[in-house]
Amino acid sequence: MGKISADAKKYYFDRIKEYKITIDQIHKREKNILQVIKTDEKGASYKKATLADESMNLVSYYILMNSLSLSLLGVKNDAFLNDARKACYKAIIYLEDVVSSYIDVPFSDYEEKLATLEALTDEARFALISKLGFSIQSVVEGFGENSKWKWSFVEIEGRFATVCKNIMDLRNLLAGMDPRSPGYEARLRHLQLTKKLLQQSADRYREKYELSTLRIDDFKLAISYLAALRRIEILIGEAADAEIIKKKMDIWRTKMEADSKKKEQVAKDARVKRKK
Repeated sequence: MGKISADAKKYYFDRIKEYKITIDQIHKREKNILQVIKTDEKGASYKKATLADESMNLVSYYILMNSLSLSLLGVKNDAFLNDARKACYKAIIYLEDVVSSYIDVPFSDYEEKLATLEALTDEARFALISKLGFSIQSVVEGFGENSKWKWSFVEIEGRFATVCKNIMDLRNLLAGMDPRSPGYEARLRHLQLTKKLLQQSADRYREKYELSTLRIDDFKLAISYLAALRRIEILIGEAADAEIIKKKMDIWRTKMEADSKKKEQVAKDARVKRKK
């Protein structure tokens, strides 16, 4: 690639100046809201949901500035992409603070936390989750397939799947599945997305285990996401699908236990060898 001219750089920085100003304003609003939450926790859940939304707005600006770098300078801006990645994490953390980060637990374990968002409509919940999914996908695509963050994205996608599940009102889900019920379409699409993401996270953690880490913890997480999906299938009365998932979980657990025993034996043999 040829050297970037001074004029091209100047034009680029002039183009992104207004976006950087907007980013600074978002950061200032975030600090102010966090300060308000410290002094008065009333409505904290809604404020944190707003902060999550603002973090996603940051992602859009960072992605835009990287796109301009590609089109005007011919180079990827890893700094902006990394800021976008961090903003995705921050959005997820804010939502986890509100609805919990539990993967496979009964709804009753986090129902009280979710109740603090009672006034948030089904449409608003789905819109927020959809925006988060788009933000994450934009960052993944920005870095590209061979990114050093490839396997770390498995975690961020898994945590996304978890908050997608936990922000749904599972207690009233079945009653709201009547097509005549207000918010039906948003609830249905949210449910479908949640099931897709839980299955995807299970597969991705299994892939991460097999192709990268060989850490049993990653395999356990893969099974946890399957278990969370099975809970939902049972809740909505899909007994056949729940049974298929259970069989898959059993196969995976058998494989995990065999791999774990093999690792223990290898470690034991290594210790014996060192003593000789």
